[in-house]
Amino acid sequence: MYKVLIADDHAVVRKGLKQFFHERIDITVAGEARNGLEALEMVRREDWDVLILDISLPLRNGMEVLQEVRRSKPRLPVLILSVYPEEQFGIRVLKAGAAGYLNKATALDELVTAINRVIAGGKYVSPALAERFAYELSGDLNRTPHEMLSDREYDVMRMLGAGKPPAHIAQELVLSVKTISTYRTRVLNKLNLKSNAELIRYVMENDLA
Repeated sequence: MYKVLIADDHAVVRKGLKQFFHERIDITVAGEARNGLEALEMVRREDWDVLILDISLPLRNGMEVLQEVRRSKPRLPVLILSVYPEEQFGIRVLKAGAAGYLNKATALDELVTAINRVIAGGKYVSPALAERFAYELSGDLNRTPHEMLSDREYDVMRMLGAGKPPAHIAQELVLSVKTISTYRTRVLNKLNLKSNAELIRYVMENDLA
């Protein structure tokens, strides 16, 4: 019996997955985390066969949780299940150590396949994402400016692009407002933008919010 931990801030998602796996004899949802801090605490406290992790989590986002899990429990496979399309986060999370990436619109049977594969030590990505990842590794892919950002810069870009004020972003990421301002400057420079208005337009045009 595979022991699964689900980290998602939407109760309906956790409930739906738990009900689905309840009908299976080989997979059980043995733990649920509502935010990033809960997920990290449960990972430290117990042993799991796989962590199903959302990107957008309160307190600590999915990328931060993934990075910490890779340090503390490097053998625990982390499967990202997110509402965001794979072209936004797929390559980024694979590089960060995720075992796979699926969109929440994915059929549940595909999720079962992904769980079995990553627990067996493999990776699970869609054919399109696998091809994109191969091109990037070979250096043949023309990367967009936002793909050159660090994970933290990417977080700040998305939040600023969504219209969140620096003070709110600082609180959510547990950083100082001054640090957020520094990241904002780096993001604008790397994207060759001059203002928050241009940044918001860039985020919207590239469907990154």
